[in-house]
Amino acid sequence: MNLEISEAGEPLSITARPGPRGTGTDTGTSDGRARPIPVLWLALLATPVAAGANAPVLILDDMSRSLGVGTATAAWLVTAFAWAMTVAMPLLATLLRRRGARMALRVGAGLVLGGSVVLVASPWLPLTLLGRAAQAAGGAGLIAVAMSLAGNARRMGVISAGFGMLGAAGPLLGERITEAVSWRAALAVSVVALLAVPAVGRHVTQAPPAEGRFDTRGALLLSALATGVILLPSYPLPAVGAAVGATVLLALHIRRRPEGFVPSAVLRTPVFRIGTLLALTLSTSYFVLLFAVPRLIAGRAGWSTGAVATGQLVALLTGSALALGFAAVSARLGRTRVRAVLLTVGVLAAATAAWAHSAPALLAAAGAAVFCATGANATQSMDAASAVPAAQRPTAIGLFTLGYQLGGALGPALATLLVLG
Repeated sequence: MNLEISEAGEPLSITARPGPRGTGTDTGTSDGRARPIPVLWLALLATPVAAGANAPVLILDDMSRSLGVGTATAAWLVTAFAWAMTVAMPLLATLLRRRGARMALRVGAGLVLGGSVVLVASPWLPLTLLGRAAQAAGGAGLIAVAMSLAGNARRMGVISAGFGMLGAAGPLLGERITEAVSWRAALAVSVVALLAVPAVGRHVTQAPPAEGRFDTRGALLLSALATGVILLPSYPLPAVGAAVGATVLLALHIRRRPEGFVPSAVLRTPVFRIGTLLALTLSTSYFVLLFAVPRLIAGRAGWSTGAVATGQLVALLTGSALALGFAAVSARLGRTRVRAVLLTVGVLAAATAAWAHSAPALLAAAGAAVFCATGANATQSMDAASAVPAAQRPTAIGLFTLGYQLGGALGPALATLLVLG
């Protein structure tokens, strides 16, 4: 498996080269030679979290009955997961930049394992929410490591397609595990990522501690802003107040500390801003449809849960595979055409879901939505990272992924408000 991906993109492995000192992405040996990291290990490290995130799609009713709460309340296990991933991503990306990939790998693996144990064993909803949040935070760390080692859009396309495919399998996998074991076991599937930790860990080094103090205030303000945005569908007025207040304070803080937790050099980069906004928009649309389409098909076309699960799996796998091919040719298409394709297909997917009544059309909308979200993650993340100074690339990836994960939090909340509730 120690093959490089050529420019043609044939073999599925990568060679990571040593990054700048202190960036946290150094994967070289002590004498500076490059060490290979097979991309399939990176995909295994990052993608099981997608299956764990989407596992509740078809088992919300089972979860609510087991916990003795309504479906909307049980959906907080989905929102908590997405919130923790959103908040933790830039935090773990900063850890990656300051302390290296090995430390981020250890912290991420520990949180995934500990959170899964708590989730499986907890008899109370608040403790279950805590375990679910720890799982997500750990998954964010593993994703940050994998994305920082991807290298280019083609390699990122493999990881992003893995996200889409594991996310596609998540609903059906969650239903099957729930039937065979329990819904708690279904929500613990992200522990599969731990199988890749030893293999990736052999290829990364511990970076020397970064100079300067950690920007605690910047981290707290960004977390408050993300939390306010996530809570908008559920608590509009308090969430708007929190989001606006956090935005103003964060902007003032960035002016005082431009090299802090949210570097001004990253925010001033147009490619980063546009790419992140596009990923947020398409991710939100995808996660709305992911949770809403099964209910829409059942209500409009009368399909059974099993038929919906199978149809959705096929549609999402198809969309993910198309996104992988799209990422591979994105460099030839150019940035403007790539964005035009993603926006056009995304609008068509949303319009189809809103008006279509046939099951095939609704499934096609879900497939198109995952194509857009996965394609945006693969292409725009690399554009965003390459457009900023090299020392800020891990931070840029973390902030970009925060935007993408905001969609993962807003989507289920909006679906609950519009359809599930």
